Amino acid sequence: MRPTRHVAIFARAPRIGTVKRRLAGDIGDYAAWRYYRNETARVIAELRSLGGVELRLAVTPDGFAWRGRFWPQEVLRIPQGPGDLGARMARVLHTMSPGPVVIVGSDIPGLTARHVRSAFAALETHDAVVGPAHDGGYWLIGFSRRPASPGRWRPRLFRAVRWSGSHALQDTLATFPVAWRVRTLETLRDVDTGEDLRSLGGLRLLGR
Repeated sequence: MRPTRHVAIFARAPRIGTVKRRLAGDIGDYAAWRYYRNETARVIAELRSLGGVELRLAVTPDGFAWRGRFWPQEVLRIPQGPGDLGARMARVLHTMSPGPVVIVGSDIPGLTARHVRSAFAALETHDAVVGPAHDGGYWLIGFSRRPASPGRWRPRLFRAVRWSGSHALQDTLATFPVAWRVRTLETLRDVDTGEDLRSLGGLRLLGR
């Protein structure tokens, strides 16, 4: 029997003044909120079209796993829990039932179901897969979680990663076992600044 394939979308409750703060510094709180709300809705709808996967929305703040009308009720929500991004991703990974897991961000304009299918295809022959972002971070990360290797890497995964800068991907890869086979997907651009937004379509991404 084939193990369950898991997809976790990491999302923040879309409240004005709390999302995309760097972007808000360039275009204002309302416009940044509008971008985040629209793009998160698009990503969720896009990945709901995937067949044969268990889709979950990993949300922060944790209370919104049980309340709020921001997201489709049909999508299972789970709390991210405390800690930095690495601690929260590791927690989600470790609570999933057996099978490969792919984690994606909720506001990547170029992200499609095709990318996630490619990630799962890569995990059939690789231990991990990453989707690099243009700024040195990443928009996707996935693990095969094969039975032969799960316990060896967990204590070190995502330790000492510099999350808010150009070293996030490089630091994350350094926490992987040397013997791991890692597949790299195409580089996509995320939206952190007004310039990022303009380069990717500006008003279209704001829903205007």
